[in-house]
Amino acid sequence: MNVAPLSGTAVQDHVALAEIELCGELIIAASAASEGRLSADRIDEVLRVADALPGGTSGED
Repeated sequence: MNVAPLSGTAVQDHVALAEIELCGELIIAASAASEGRLSADRIDEVLRVADALPGGTSGED
């Protein structure tokens, strides 16, 4: 049995877990949306896009 080396997998797993978490957040938001579809602004809010942009706000004014 051949097993892949462990070097570098922690970063990949961390990224994969972050992506899975964001997908889960979108699914939860979509299931709670009364208007049927999420607007682009609501998707950005759920994914915290403004936080990732230079000069973005965290929503805590």
